[in-house]
Amino acid sequence: MRTMEIASLRDRLRRALPGAMKARDAVAVAALRSALAALDNAEAVDPARAPAPNSGRADLVGTVAGLRAAEVERRSLTDAESEEIVRAEIAERQAAARGYEHAGQREHAGRLRAQAEVLSSYLGDSPGR
Repeated sequence: MRTMEIASLRDRLRRALPGAMKARDAVAVAALRSALAALDNAEAVDPARAPAPNSGRADLVGTVAGLRAAEVERRSLTDAESEEIVRAEIAERQAAARGYEHAGQREHAGRLRAQAEVLSSYLGDSPGR
């Protein structure tokens, strides 16, 4: 009986956040919050789909007339797109860690590498899964 659905990457990250907060794991909390914010930002409304602003009345210039006229549905990411965004977050942390390492900031570099490891653990191909 396989009634359980496989949780999306976003769901796994969201479920992990309260536990990391309770454990006071600052590295995990920072990594999870950042990845979730990146996913949210990627779902932002495409400006090309937004309704055209009103240009008729001077006091209403730049507004959209009508009930719910300015509401546009957010993008919905596929699992592959979500994974690509998290991989980009990991790559950014690894690149920044190398930069900090070259600058002699080993502690900060270590923190960034630890964040990259946390995010990697939520990807399907990570060794820990």
